Amino acid sequence: MFQGIEHIGILARDSAALARWYQDTLGWRVVWTSEQKPQTFFLASNDGSMFEIIPSKKTWPQPPPALGDPGLRHLAIRVDDFEKACAALQAKKVPFVEPPKEGAGGAKIVFFRDPEGNLLHLIHRPTPLA
Repeated sequence: MFQGIEHIGILARDSAALARWYQDTLGWRVVWTSEQKPQTFFLASNDGSMFEIIPSKKTWPQPPPALGDPGLRHLAIRVDDFEKACAALQAKKVPFVEPPKEGAGGAKIVFFRDPEGNLLHLIHRPTPLA
């Protein structure tokens, strides 16, 4: 009955600029755009998972949440070539929150933020969990 996550939605100060960042930085494609202004965007990754960017009508608290703060912590992005993905982010001047490291089970991970301060991380697992 409950099959899985169809998409994840986030609020953004500038939904169009954030959608462009995900297109330019991660290569995700816009698959739907609302007609309202400011617009809502659905972006799809290469594996078809989706991400919704919704314009916020409120101001944001500052600073963005830290790694240990409660709430939704991060969006994990699976990659097949960790070193190449890290190099691609660095070439686009995306700063890492901390240096790349090895996680549980030999996973390779690195945390970074999008322009709105949302916490993301790249992950490559030698053996998938499921």
